[in-house]
Amino acid sequence: MKIGFFTDSYFPEIDGVTYTIKLWREELERKGHEVYVVYPDGDYEPGEREIPVTSLPNPFYAGYRIPLFRRPSTLPDLDVVHCHGPAPIGLLGRYYAWRRGLPTIYTHHTPLEEYFHQSVKLQSVATALSKAYVPAENAFLRSFDVVTASTERIERDVEHVQLPVGIDMDFFRPTEADWYPDRTVIGYSGRLSMEKNVSEILRAAEELPEYDFVVVGEGPYRDSLERNAPDNVEIRKFLPREELPIFYSSIDTFLTASTADTLGLSTLEANACGTPVAAADVPPFDQTIGPDNGERFDYGDLDSMIGAIETCLATERETRAAVERYSVRHTMDHLEQLYHNVPLSKDEAPVEADAPWRISEEERS
Repeated sequence: MKIGFFTDSYFPEIDGVTYTIKLWREELERKGHEVYVVYPDGDYEPGEREIPVTSLPNPFYAGYRIPLFRRPSTLPDLDVVHCHGPAPIGLLGRYYAWRRGLPTIYTHHTPLEEYFHQSVKLQSVATALSKAYVPAENAFLRSFDVVTASTERIERDVEHVQLPVGIDMDFFRPTEADWYPDRTVIGYSGRLSMEKNVSEILRAAEELPEYDFVVVGEGPYRDSLERNAPDNVEIRKFLPREELPIFYSSIDTFLTASTADTLGLSTLEANACGTPVAAADVPPFDQTIGPDNGERFDYGDLDSMIGAIETCLATERETRAAVERYSVRHTMDHLEQLYHNVPLSKDEAPVEADAPWRISEEERS
């Protein structure tokens, strides 16, 4: 099949959506499909089947760009359109599919309304935008044949298929290399933005001066975090992807207080490298993090967070086995089935494949 990925998040910007699209493309092409990626242009040299759209700098969110329109007639002939966001490129993909009568899939990656409060200075305006945005996105999502989301946490008034973005279990595995052989290190990797609540990690570091904390990432809150970080916290830029398995394998516990993840890909990648995760007891971690791969804590409760960290450090767990069900191979098998079924299911619920990531209530607790 010729598959079109339409995304407003792509290289050179580094985030979970960018890497998900890269991984899915590689896996689908390994299966023999052709995947075209349509994205906003930037400081990135496009490769084969990568199609940039002229764009402008985004004044509200540094690192991302605002695409301008591209005529659908300049795009290649596709068999299915798969949109990865509701911004201009996603709209372009939906319009292209409408013009050509193609089947459409939408993957919900990010609750964008949670970002307005860090992008708009007036909180009253940010709140109003958030309230107006969700109904608008609901209407957009309903125009697609199939909507997928990594977990049950989608918070949209649409039917959806649960489809985790998936982990590359061959790439993320324990390594012999160890960057911190003589230190106890608590680590984090991800965006340094408001909804990730990285300041909670700094609170934990102040309470645990006997441990070292390493925070890896970039984002609008980096300067603030660097100013307020205690002496036992090192803040590093995003690592080259090939170094991430070493980082995850070297730390003793991965810590996140994020309240806006849809799957928490970095937490599962750390698990795949043999490292337990301490995460806030909020979606999606109430589904993905349990006794087999980590501990959950009450968000905002410092004692609870410290207790989760200490428990992770004191116990042995087979974390890799616990996240095998999130392997990208399972995800791609399911996605491939969805692609083939979409043309037949415009008036029916999409066919569900076996879902190894579904967990029982017992596992969840």
